[in-house]
Amino acid sequence: MTHTARITYDNDQIDGRTRRLLEAPVLPLLLQMAAPNVLIMVAQASTGLIETWWVAKLGTAALAGMALVFPAVMLMSMISAGAMGGGIASAVAQALGRARRHEADSLVLHAVVINIVLGAAFSLIFLLFGKPLYRLLGGEGAELEAALIYSNVVFAGNIFIWLMNGLASVIRGTGNMLYPAIVTCAGVIFLVPFSPLLIFGFSPIPAMGIAGGGVALVIFYVAGTAAMAWYILAEKCAVRLRWARLRGNAMASIMRVGAISAFTSLQTNVTIAGATALVASVGGVGAVAGFGTGVRLDYLLVPLIFGLGSPLVVMVGTNIGAGQLQRARTIAFTGGAVAFALTEAIGLVAATWPEQWLRLFSGEPDMIETGSAYLRIVGPTYGFFGLGLALYSVAQGAGRPFWPFAGGVLRITIALGGGWIALRVTGSLHGLFVALGLALVAYGLTMLIAVRSGAWFR
Repeated sequence: MTHTARITYDNDQIDGRTRRLLEAPVLPLLLQMAAPNVLIMVAQASTGLIETWWVAKLGTAALAGMALVFPAVMLMSMISAGAMGGGIASAVAQALGRARRHEADSLVLHAVVINIVLGAAFSLIFLLFGKPLYRLLGGEGAELEAALIYSNVVFAGNIFIWLMNGLASVIRGTGNMLYPAIVTCAGVIFLVPFSPLLIFGFSPIPAMGIAGGGVALVIFYVAGTAAMAWYILAEKCAVRLRWARLRGNAMASIMRVGAISAFTSLQTNVTIAGATALVASVGGVGAVAGFGTGVRLDYLLVPLIFGLGSPLVVMVGTNIGAGQLQRARTIAFTGGAVAFALTEAIGLVAATWPEQWLRLFSGEPDMIETGSAYLRIVGPTYGFFGLGLALYSVAQGAGRPFWPFAGGVLRITIALGGGWIALRVTGSLHGLFVALGLALVAYGLTMLIAVRSGAWFR
């Protein structure tokens, strides 16, 4: 233990939860913190899957339309919860690790302001320019119409996606993973019957079609925002909302990590959106629906590993704040190994039995063929994707977001550049899918090399 860390321990402002982050055995602590957080992330991702399952009953055009919008909706969740949320959690954790309680309290208001501004800005972009954006991705006819209906409803309430995730990140930054998990799981239980009720109607509720799925999702985030805000305002959290003048250094402590991490999240969605456009350029509606349904498993991995990554942000950030750099590095390697094992297992199962996943949504032959080809080729590389995502969270906790950004640029270059070349040379989607798999391997290895260099922990 360094002298810096010992001085921190002697400070009476260190509470029991923070002390545990600094002293408890790494692997048991990580798994204990990750369990409820993985639950919350899988539950949150399940909201999209639940809606997709019900929307698929409306036909292939509706399913393809939702496949066009889903990357944009996931982008909001990934940036607000993973990127900006990681910046919020990291800033709160480091402040508490340094025993600066007043500084941690001030971050709550700054987090709220940042999320309101960004949520409103993205709402305007998609409400005003949704049609040309989805057309650029290959949407046309009935699928484009379905995409616009769903998109306009969801982005009208987008600010609540940001607020709920931002407030949840504040709570997670204190080391409390359980309460956000409880709120999110309760919301998913609500969505299971409520979403089809609005989609298909039930007297006296009229059938709203694909718009009903969007309305149900917005109501979920409104209720979640209220629950997170109550927890903080009722002073049940280790930090409190303090009404004070906004300060540049507090904004910078969040944005320094969050802004660059947001570009990393954008890179992931640009990769998927660009790949969707490439699929649409050589395939029909069935191929787009098949790829969109197959790649939805990729999106499910993101919140799953984010469930592991949120504790990594807090554990690494708190230990760096307390001067325990070697312990922070041990946490990084432990988290990366767990993430690789978990996602590789999922990828191998998906590659072996792809139709079991795809038939949950549709039995249309072209959709099954394209989705199966994607999962058989890309599934075995999922472990590297999980490794890269976990170490991305470590970078957030360490306040070093450059390497995830660089790894994302490399991934886009191989996936879209290599994929475009493969399509032109072979004329087959299989070449594109090989490029997407190689891109995931390159991303994971780039992050591993960056961590092994030790630069983040000096």
